[in-house]
Amino acid sequence: MTRAVRFQGPGPGIRIGRLEDDAVWDAGPASAVGFVPTAEAWQSVRGASGACFRPDEVTLLAPVVPPKLLCIGLNYRLHAEETGSAIPTEPVLFCKLPNSYSGPDETIVLPKDDATPDYEAEMALVIGTRTRRADRAAARAAIGGITAVNDVSARTAQRSSGGQFIRGKSYDTFAPLGPCIAAGVDHRGSAGIGIEGWVNGQRRQASTTAQLVFSIDYLIAYITNVMTLLPGDVVATGTPSGVGPLQPGDEVTITVAGVGELTNPVGGTS
Repeated sequence: MTRAVRFQGPGPGIRIGRLEDDAVWDAGPASAVGFVPTAEAWQSVRGASGACFRPDEVTLLAPVVPPKLLCIGLNYRLHAEETGSAIPTEPVLFCKLPNSYSGPDETIVLPKDDATPDYEAEMALVIGTRTRRADRAAARAAIGGITAVNDVSARTAQRSSGGQFIRGKSYDTFAPLGPCIAAGVDHRGSAGIGIEGWVNGQRRQASTTAQLVFSIDYLIAYITNVMTLLPGDVVATGTPSGVGPLQPGDEVTITVAGVGELTNPVGGTS
């Protein structure tokens, strides 16, 4: 397994690196999109031999700045049930806008008009190849890696006026991503990829992608029949049951097997 990060180090500029347990190896300057998990980019990260930093010497940023961040709603049966919603018969597709993007350890700012939004732990796919009208095999091949996303959701705004998903999902800071993009995680095994959500050290969510209503390859095939997916696009695959509100002073951590922990403090209203 290889993990790629985007980081600010002791030197100038934002860099791409390979994350190991006790080190970050510099793989060169980051583009405006961050780490785009193409085959060539992974080769560069695996062979990185630049400066080596201790993790406490660098600041990890969102590993990618997606051209599109697409999300799937109600993709775990128990989550659909806890919201009182029917199990969808096709994927519920929406997006989070770029102003919502943030990275590890950045503060989630609660909006004044919806001061207790929910956390949502999610495993997200990062696209590695341009893909249009994919079959299931091509959909699997398009996945360049995985990361963690906290799909923070302002429910009052989301449910207003008949359903305002983009409004409720796209407040500033409402899409923490990271801490890395991981390659080599088996997302096809029967056990799936483990996902957990923690608030103030207490586990609130726990499931695996084996429990998805719509599988990973089905989602990519479905989306690419609507739009072209580009390298660096991110698809958040849905949240398990156990979502709940955040309060100022909370600390929320999303864990995805192979990716690690994405932790963010929760600040006051703005």
